[in-house]
Amino acid sequence: MSMNELPNNPDHPNTGATATPPEHYPAAAVPPLLEPRVPERAAGLGALLNKPQNLAIVALAVLLAMQTWSTHNRIGKLREEVARTLQKDSASNAETAQLVRDTQETAKELQVKVGVLESRQTESQSQQAALESMYQDISKNRDEWALSEIEQVLSTASQQLQLAGNVQGALIALQNADRSLSRSDKPQFITIRRAIARDIDKLKALPSVDQAGIALRLDNVIGQIDTLPLLSDEKPAEPQAPRRVAAATAAAATVKGKPAAAAAPEPELTLGQRAMETWRGWAHEMWDDIRQLVRVRTVDTPEALMLSPSEAYFVRENLKLRLLNARLALLSRNEGTFRDDLDTAQQQMRKYFDTRARSTLTAQALLRQVQANNLSIDVPDLSESLNAVRNYKSKP
Repeated sequence: MSMNELPNNPDHPNTGATATPPEHYPAAAVPPLLEPRVPERAAGLGALLNKPQNLAIVALAVLLAMQTWSTHNRIGKLREEVARTLQKDSASNAETAQLVRDTQETAKELQVKVGVLESRQTESQSQQAALESMYQDISKNRDEWALSEIEQVLSTASQQLQLAGNVQGALIALQNADRSLSRSDKPQFITIRRAIARDIDKLKALPSVDQAGIALRLDNVIGQIDTLPLLSDEKPAEPQAPRRVAAATAAAATVKGKPAAAAAPEPELTLGQRAMETWRGWAHEMWDDIRQLVRVRTVDTPEALMLSPSEAYFVRENLKLRLLNARLALLSRNEGTFRDDLDTAQQQMRKYFDTRARSTLTAQALLRQVQANNLSIDVPDLSESLNAVRNYKSKP
């Protein structure tokens, strides 16, 4: 039986109270059903209540009724509370269901996004691996390019060092190569840098030759060649004044320097004396002219005095070419050719030029200073640095 179907009759046998069996009821307590008279029934009820046993039963029944009524009220309130709770639970369940659906949709979206992120991460990892591989290839190629450039520079410097003795150029090339290797800062290049350092020390230990100063002296001599006097360019001296004219000039100066009264009067000359004086003056003038026409000088190379203007031009140009060849031999450190050209140039100057002139003496002194320099220096090669670079490149 449900809670709504609980009986309200306190005398019901299922109320939970201890029921008295019918056979134990007193005879007076059961009114006859066929008696219609009320006073007799009331008298019977009062008699029934007068008995203690019956009074306890009635009280018990009243208590049961009150308990039943109270229980019914409580059950009603409980039903209302349960209904409200159920309504709230239904609303909460609906909200929870909606939240679950939203959460499921959000989870699906997150799964899709996670899948996209995983695919992008995989793609990024593959790209990163490709970039690392490319970087390694580029780094390796960069090192190879740098080493190839250094090898080319060292090879050119070695050739210049052996052919032209360009020690400064080789030093600059080695220092630039070492600076390029130091920027990469890799321990694999230590062997190459050590070889380059040893070659630098070898070149710095060589004695220095002032090629620029020697070349400037040669250029100075070459610039003076056009102004040096040749033996064939010597001109005769100016003729001296006749003695007669010189004596008259001296007498006039003496007269001008003294007062007119102090000057001695000239004696008058006869005709014969005048003729003799004229003859003497004419003879002296003729002798001076003849003496200017003929000059006696000791010359070891007579052909130097017979040079024509065109031949004199070629003599000067040949001397310039000799000095230029000596300059080229200086730059190429060819000491044999350098000294031969200087000897030939000095011989030409002694043969064709006036060695008594101050400019010629100055040029010869400059050539002697140039010839006193020593060009025979054994320059080392750069094979150690080149071998170190090539050995590193040949490694797998």
